Amino acid sequence: MALNQETQRLQVSITGKYNRVFNMPTLEPQEEEVPTPKITFKTRAKVTAYGLRQVIEDAQLVSDHVRVEADTEKLVLNATGDLMGATIELKKGSDALLELKTEEPSKATYSLSYLSEIIKAASATSEIATLEFANDMPIRIDFQQPKEGKLTYYLAPRIEVE
Repeated sequence: MALNQETQRLQVSITGKYNRVFNMPTLEPQEEEVPTPKITFKTRAKVTAYGLRQVIEDAQLVSDHVRVEADTEKLVLNATGDLMGATIELKKGSDALLELKTEEPSKATYSLSYLSEIIKAASATSEIATLEFANDMPIRIDFQQPKEGKLTYYLAPRIEVE
C-alpha cells in the first residue's frame, strides 16, 4: 500500500499468480453543518418511549406503514395491510400519552421500518419521546437523554399515489 501525496490517492498492489493494482481516492471528512428543517408543526404529543415502541411493534405485525392522526383528545395510529389492520388509540390521561397539544387535527403516513429503527435505537437511553407533526408533513421525534441531552430525528411522510 502507498499513498500518493500529490494526487491524494491510495494505491493498493496485490501480487500472486498475477499482479493487481488498485487506485482509489482518499476521503476527506467534511464538517458541514446540516441546517435544521423549518417546519410548522400543528400537533405535539409527549409519550413514553416504551409505549411508543410497543405501538410501533404492534403496527408492524399488520403493515409496513402507519397513519398517525391526532385531535384534541387522542393520538391514533392506524396500520392497514393487505389482510389485516390495527388501530391503536392513545387517549389523553393514559399512561402512555403524557401530553397532547394540537392547533388543528393532523394526520400523516410514515414508513414503519424507519420509525421502528429510530425508536429502537433511541428508546434504549430515553424514557420520553416527543412527536411533532402536521398534515402530510415530516415528523420530528425528540428523545430526552440523561444529563440534559436531546436526540432529534426527522422522518419524511410516505406519499400515497392514487
